[in-house]
Amino acid sequence: MITHQVLLRGAAQCFLLKSALSLTDVNEVTVDDIFSFLMHFRADESLCRGTELWNELCIWLLEHECSFKSRILDGDFTDDPTQKETIRAYVQQEVLAYLCVPASTGQAERLPDTREADKLARALLLCVDMERRRLGGETSEILGSLLSPLLDTLSRVYTNIYLPVRKSDKSLQLLLRLLQLGTKPCGQEKEVEEDEVMFAIEQTFLKLVDPVQDFILRRLCGELQELFDVERAELYLCVLRQLVVMCSSSSRCPKNIQQFAFPRLIKYSLSVLLEPTQQVPSVANQVSKAVSMASLAAVCELLQQGGISMRADTASALKSMNDYFCTLKTSSQFQSSLGNINKSLMKPQLLGSSSDLEAQGLLQQDWGRIAANFLRDQWICLNFLIRTVGIKASVEISQVSETLGAALSCSVEALALLPSDFVLPVLNFMNTLLPQLVQDQENLCVQAVTLSWELVQGLSTNAHDFWPALKGFISMAFQHKLLQLTHDQAPILTTALTKIFTDLLELSQSKSGVFGVLLQHCCQTWLPNDPAIRDQAAAVFSSVFNHLDIVTEACVYGPVFRRDQRLVLDVQIYVEQLGAKCAANVAVTSDTRDDQLPRTCVLTFLSRLDPSDQQHQRFMEELVMELLRKDSLISKSKVRYYGNSLQHRVKNRAWQTLLLLLPKLKEDFVATLVNHVFEAGFCSNQASVKYLIEWMMILILVKYPHHIEKFWSCFNFDHEKTKTSICTFLSVLVHFNVIIPHVKDKVWQLRRALDVILQSCFNHNFSVRLYALLALKKVWSLAEKEEEDDEAFQGLSSVVTACLNQAETMQSTGNANKNWLRIQGHFFFGAFHPIRDYSMETIFQTFPSLSELADDEWIPPWKFEKLSFFPESLLIPLRNSAPELGQLQAGDWVQQDRSEQDKEERWSEVQKKITPWRSGINDQEPELKLVPAQRAARLGKQHGTLLVVASLIDKPTNLGGLCRTCEIFGASGLVLDSLHHLNDKHFQSLSVSAELWLPLLEVKPVELTHFLQVKKSEGYCIVGVEQTANSQKLQDFKFPEKTLLLLG
Repeated sequence: MITHQVLLRGAAQCFLLKSALSLTDVNEVTVDDIFSFLMHFRADESLCRGTELWNELCIWLLEHECSFKSRILDGDFTDDPTQKETIRAYVQQEVLAYLCVPASTGQAERLPDTREADKLARALLLCVDMERRRLGGETSEILGSLLSPLLDTLSRVYTNIYLPVRKSDKSLQLLLRLLQLGTKPCGQEKEVEEDEVMFAIEQTFLKLVDPVQDFILRRLCGELQELFDVERAELYLCVLRQLVVMCSSSSRCPKNIQQFAFPRLIKYSLSVLLEPTQQVPSVANQVSKAVSMASLAAVCELLQQGGISMRADTASALKSMNDYFCTLKTSSQFQSSLGNINKSLMKPQLLGSSSDLEAQGLLQQDWGRIAANFLRDQWICLNFLIRTVGIKASVEISQVSETLGAALSCSVEALALLPSDFVLPVLNFMNTLLPQLVQDQENLCVQAVTLSWELVQGLSTNAHDFWPALKGFISMAFQHKLLQLTHDQAPILTTALTKIFTDLLELSQSKSGVFGVLLQHCCQTWLPNDPAIRDQAAAVFSSVFNHLDIVTEACVYGPVFRRDQRLVLDVQIYVEQLGAKCAANVAVTSDTRDDQLPRTCVLTFLSRLDPSDQQHQRFMEELVMELLRKDSLISKSKVRYYGNSLQHRVKNRAWQTLLLLLPKLKEDFVATLVNHVFEAGFCSNQASVKYLIEWMMILILVKYPHHIEKFWSCFNFDHEKTKTSICTFLSVLVHFNVIIPHVKDKVWQLRRALDVILQSCFNHNFSVRLYALLALKKVWSLAEKEEEDDEAFQGLSSVVTACLNQAETMQSTGNANKNWLRIQGHFFFGAFHPIRDYSMETIFQTFPSLSELADDEWIPPWKFEKLSFFPESLLIPLRNSAPELGQLQAGDWVQQDRSEQDKEERWSEVQKKITPWRSGINDQEPELKLVPAQRAARLGKQHGTLLVVASLIDKPTNLGGLCRTCEIFGASGLVLDSLHHLNDKHFQSLSVSAELWLPLLEVKPVELTHFLQVKKSEGYCIVGVEQTANSQKLQDFKFPEKTLLLLG
C-alpha cells in the first residue's frame, strides 16, 4: 500500500477491498463506516467507475443494504434495530448535512477540507449506480432527488450576496469531485448504461453554468485578496476548467464560456500585473497578482488542449498578453532579457500585531510555494504564446533572433530559480526554442540541456514529479531536429547528448523504466504512426544513423536484478496479466515501467522496417554488424561464462535480434554475414545461444542454398580446435530435411552430409558421437528415399545400418541409452520446425523458456500488443501458428560446448568451498559488483579507499549505525562477521537503506587474521581504533592513502 510502484499499490488496494467485502460483518458496521473506509481507495489507482471492482461494490451494497448497523445521530435517543437506513436515505441526509454551514463571521476562512467532498461524491455516484441496477429508472430523476440541495445552492451562488463563502466553496468542491469521479478512465470502453449516468450528471449541471461561471469570474476579478484566497482561486480555476471541457463536448451548452470568460479574465489579470510594484507590498496586492497569473495560466492551458475554437476577442486579448510577456529589455551589462518573465512575487507584510495567527503561519510556511507557482505560471503562459501567437508578432523582424536568445537565457535562469518539481513548463518551452537557436547559440543550448538534466536527476527520488519531468526533458533534448545534428554541425551539443544518454543508461540500472521512456520517444520519432508525417518519413528516419548506439543498447538491454527486485517485477507481470479483472490495470494511467519495455519497443520498431526502403535496409545492415561486434567482444573477453550471467543474456538478446532481422536482409549482405554466423558456431556458447545460431544457419541455407559449400568447409577445421563445437553443425544436419528441397544436386549433397556425419560417428568424444548418430538417423531416412532411384548410397548402406543398430541395441543399458533417448526427445530435434515455427513468440518466449533461461528473459506476445505503436500487420508473425512447441516443457538434454576435461573442471569449480571475502569485490560477477557503485554514482557519491572492518562487533544496532556512517563518509566497504545482520530489523532501522549503497563483505572472526595479512600485502595500513596509553588523537593522525580501520 505504500510502495512507489503505482500499479502494485493499486492492486494491493483492490485486494484489500475485495477481502473487506468478503470478510466484513455488516451487522457490526454502519453505512457511514463503509463510506469512510472507501476513502482509503484512490480513484486514480483502484476504485473508479467502469471497473469490475466498482460493479462488485455496487452489487455488495445492494445485497446488504438493509443489514447495516443503525447509526445514532445527534439528538436521536431511539435505537430501533428494526429501522434500517437505506443508502439513498443516507446520501440524502449527508448532502443536507454537508451544505449546512454556520453563518459567515466576516473573517477570512481557509478552504474546507476536500475529503468531505470526496466521500460524499463517491457515495452519490455509488447510490446512482445502485438505484439504476435495482429500479432501472430514469437517471435524471434519481440525480434530481439526491442533488436538489446542491442544485439549489449553485443556482443562487451568484445572486445571493449573503450566501456564506464556506457554503459556496463546499458546493463547488462537490460539483468538481462529481465531475471528476464520474468520468471513467481513458481507454475504457463505456457501456450504454454508464454513459447515461455521466450524461445525466453533465446535463444536470449544464443548466447551472451561467450562475457558477458568473460567480467564479466575479471572485477572480477583484474579490480574492486574502492569503487564504490563493488556494480558493485554485478551486475556482479547477471548476472553470471542468465547465469549459464539459461545455466544449456538449452541443446543448447554453453559453460559450470562452466567448465571455476568457477575454474578461485576460484583460483584468493583465491590468493587475501592470500595476506598479509597491514599496512595501501588501497582502491584497500580492495575492491579486498571484491569482491573476494563475488565471492567465489556466486560460492558456485550456486553449492549448484543443477542441475550443478561438474567437476574435480572445485572440485580441492573447495579443495583449503576448506583448506583455515578450517585451525585450536590455540590462546595464548589455544583455537582453524578457522584462516580464521570471518576475518574482514579493513577500507581503501583515500589518498590525494582532493579525490572525493562522494567516501568519500560512505566510511563513506557504509563501514559497505561492511564489514558485507564480513563476511557473509565467512559463505556462509563455510556452503557450510562443506556440500559438509567436514572438514575431510582438517584436520587429530584426529583433527576433535577439528575443529568442533572451527567452532561452531566461529559461536557463528559471531552471535555477524554480524548484525541481516545477520545471516542466520551462522544459516544454525549451522544446520549441532549442532547434531555432542551436546553430547560432550552441553554448547556451548546451547549458540549458545540461542544467535541465541535472534537475531531472535530482528528482529521481520523487516518483510523482520525476516521470513527467523525464518525459518533458527527453521530448526536449532528443527531439527530431536535435537528433538530426551531426558532430560536425554541433560538436558540443552532440557530445553533451551522448553523455546524457550514458547517464540515462546508468540511471536505468537502478531505476526501472527510465530507458523505456527514451526508447518509446525515439522509436515513435523515427518511425511515426501519424499518416500526416509519412511524406517526411525519409528525413525523419535519417537521424537514426547518428544514434545507432541507442538502438544497439536497446537490443541487448536488460539489467540483472536482485531477488527483491525480481519479486516486484514478477508480481507486476502477474497483475498486468489479470487485465480488467484487476481494477488497477484500468485505473492507473501511468506508462509501464517494465524493464523489458526498451527491448519490446526496439523489436517492434525493427519489425516495422521496410526491406524495400534503402534507408531501412542500410540501417538494418549497420545494426547487424554492431550486434555481431558485441557478440564477438564477449566471446573474446570471456571464453567461458555461466548460464544466466550477464554475458549469456547479452549474447542471447543479440542473436534473437539477428534472427528477427534475417528475413529482411538482402542477399548480397547475407553473403558477407554468413561467415560471421559460421564463426560464431565454433565459439563456446550456452545452449540457448547455440539454438539461435543453429536456427539462423538453417534459415540462411534454406533461403540461400548456394552457401552450402561454406557450410561443408566448417567440417574441415582442426578437430582439436573445434572440440565439441562441431555439434553445432551436426545439429543443423538434423534439420537437413528442411534444407535439401532447396539445393540443386540433392543426391550429391546427401552424400556429402553422410560423409561428414560418419567421420563424427567415430569421434573420441561421446557428445559428438551422439549428435552424429542423431544426424545420421535423420539424413539416412532422406537418403533411403533417394536410394530407390539412385545407386549412390548402396555402398554406405551396410556401414550406416551398423552405426544405427549400435545406437539402438548396443547402447541399451546405462547412461548411454538414457542420453540417446533424451536427445531424440529434445524440442530442437523433435517438435521444432525451423520454418513453420518462425515467429516472434518462438524467438522471444518459447525458445528462452525451453532453453532454461531465467523467466525475466521471456517476452510474451501480449507485451508487444500492449504498445500503442504496435502495427496491425507484420512481415514476421507475432504468434506461432502451431501450438505443439509452446506446450512442451524444458527437457533434460542440454547441448554441451566443452570437452570431458572441461566438464570435470567446471564441476570442480562448482563444488569447491567459496570464501566470500577471498574472491573480493573485483573477482565477483560484474553485474553484482557494480550495483552499489552504480547507485552511488547516480547520486554523485564517491567511494574512498578507507576499508572499515567490524567483524569483532556483533550488536545489530551498532552495526546499523556504523553502516550508515560508512556510507555517508564514502568508505570503500564495510566488513561484517555475518551478512545475516542485514535482515535484522534493528540493523535496518539504523542503517536506513545504507547497505544498498555500500559494498559489504563477510569475514568470520576466526578468519580475520588471514584477511588482515592479505590486505596488508595489498598495501593497506592497518589502524586499530582503541583508547590506550599510546593512542594518537584522531584529529592529529594522518591517514595513509589506503587505510584499514579495525574496530572492536
